[in-house]
Amino acid sequence: MDILSNLALGFSIALSPWTLMLAVIGCFFGTIIGALPGLGPSNGVALLIPISFSMGLDAVSALVLLTSVYYGAMYGGRISSILLNIPGDEPAMMTTLDGYPMAKQGRAGDALVVSGVASFVGAFLATVGLMLMAPLLARVAFQFGPAEYFALYLLAFCTLGGVGANNQAKSALAAVLGLSIAMIGLDQTTGMPRFTHGNLHLMDGIDFLVAIVGLFAVSEVFFFIESHGKNSAIGVKLGKVTIPWGDLKRTWGTMLRGTGIGFVAGILPGAGASLGSFLAYIGEKAWARDKSKFGKGDVRGVAAPEAGNNAAAGGALIPMLTLGVPGSGTTAVLLALLLTLNITPGPLLFTERPEVVWGLIASLLIANIVLLVMNVPMVKIFVRILSVPSHVLLPGVTMVAFVGIYSLTGSSFDMLLMVGFGVLGYVCRKLDIPTVPIILGILLGNAMEDNLRRAMVLSNGDWTYLFSSAISTGLWVAAILGFMAPVFLRRFLKRPAQPTEMHGD
Repeated sequence: MDILSNLALGFSIALSPWTLMLAVIGCFFGTIIGALPGLGPSNGVALLIPISFSMGLDAVSALVLLTSVYYGAMYGGRISSILLNIPGDEPAMMTTLDGYPMAKQGRAGDALVVSGVASFVGAFLATVGLMLMAPLLARVAFQFGPAEYFALYLLAFCTLGGVGANNQAKSALAAVLGLSIAMIGLDQTTGMPRFTHGNLHLMDGIDFLVAIVGLFAVSEVFFFIESHGKNSAIGVKLGKVTIPWGDLKRTWGTMLRGTGIGFVAGILPGAGASLGSFLAYIGEKAWARDKSKFGKGDVRGVAAPEAGNNAAAGGALIPMLTLGVPGSGTTAVLLALLLTLNITPGPLLFTERPEVVWGLIASLLIANIVLLVMNVPMVKIFVRILSVPSHVLLPGVTMVAFVGIYSLTGSSFDMLLMVGFGVLGYVCRKLDIPTVPIILGILLGNAMEDNLRRAMVLSNGDWTYLFSSAISTGLWVAAILGFMAPVFLRRFLKRPAQPTEMHGD
């Protein structure tokens, strides 16, 4: 009954004309921001924070506007991923694996519709999960210390490197590379420079946005130039854009499984939607009997990561609201907004400021419906991007990437660094080294190091403190199993696909 009464309070706030208008505006601009390569939800939310303050919005209104932008950007990130093989943001990376091949087959419209519906299913159910689970998690918030958080980050790396890779060694190498890049800059404890080689531009570290735009957008341009556009979806003759009812019916179970996996991954502090989309894709591929079509335009490979990353977006709000720990880069920005508004996230937030929490939850439920109604009819407009000549589109994409980086950092050095990451991404793809662990290492490296140091300070250097609680021990066991299990299960998982592949030949 408490949940129903709290939800009634939330809807009394969310259904006001002013709040509804802010939700619609946030969804619209969020979709556009998500579709632009390199911006992504975290930067879109960060850019709109000054606007929300200039509008004089109260805490609830500002949070509704920016979380609507967050959800809208999660929807929009699939557009450039499917059409151009350039993720609009980091969670949309997995959508490129099957979404772009579908576009090259002339099924870009089908891929966009399925991804839109999967995004709605994942985000809507995750918001319901946020409503049900956040108060419960708030009760155990005080059980998490630096040892538990360090184990959580380790679990994120191990599940990514173990379950998600065809080659554990290459995935581990990529993760180490990402962690090494995260170490660049001033040590937050001692103030000593690390790996800067005397370069003042590196003292503040490597900006996450510079890395992701370089590794994906710029490297994709390099591949386009190398192949002269032969393996691109640009200029492909498109089929008639309709609602693919057959694909939607076939992927309904995929969406639900991806939602469950993504939601759990989103709750992990620091992992966020990237890990959710990754694990949802890998989990669906392991579940499927016929794996031969994955990576070649399988609609399940679009539905699973889209449901997963949008569910993770909702799940990432749970640790932010209950633990005061961001579940993703975007929720880190939202956390900064709350602190600026003198709202302290944590277990007491649900009792001291219920109008903030439940007004947000009710607004997110409405925003998901708005996004579905807004995005599916716009598919016909989105697919027109592929009809733009490559000599116009590719320079435009490159210009957006460079202008976006420069407008956010104001540094020409960062643009050169972005090109360097583009070369790194190109080389990694040539050597079949996954780039997702690199991104995860850059994103989580500093937080992982900080929690390890805090654990060592609290224990006076005793390493056994990392295994001192049942929670941390369970997370360590899960991390080891997550990394090692695929080594033994890979042959078993591949066997069912062999007869199907022979039959298909």
